[in-house]
Amino acid sequence: RVTLLELMMAKVSEKNPVTSEEMNVFMRHANFLANCFQEKCEAVLKLTSAADAEDEEALVTIRLLDVLCEMTSNNRQLEHLQALPGLLETAIDTLRLTHLAGKRAVNIFTATHVMTGLEEISHPAVGFKSHLIRLIGNLCYKNKENQDKV
Repeated sequence: RVTLLELMMAKVSEKNPVTSEEMNVFMRHANFLANCFQEKCEAVLKLTSAADAEDEEALVTIRLLDVLCEMTSNNRQLEHLQALPGLLETAIDTLRLTHLAGKRAVNIFTATHVMTGLEEISHPAVGFKSHLIRLIGNLCYKNKENQDKV
């Protein structure tokens, strides 16, 4: 699933113009991915315990968030995703929960708390909070209704 999401990420982030048929496919996929993210987003919180450091559901959720961030960076897909019910609320709630989880245990969600010296950051959840913030920002871009929710 992670590999499939990485392939989707590559396709979505291409700079080539897409046909209207491809855009319709992207919209259907966007709905599916947003629903999956909404259902699975709390799986990432399991990564705070060392026993679940390689949890597959959490890794899939992280990739889902990456793809959604990229999709919301495209103006043709943005309006559709901004209108999806519950996506913004889920992103905000997940950000709040990851922030609290980071305060209670070792904060694996931000790079500043993971780095100790010059070692390379390799934990898959590093940057998760910043991607949530990016998604929230994209969903609020030029959308008064979503801005008021935040």
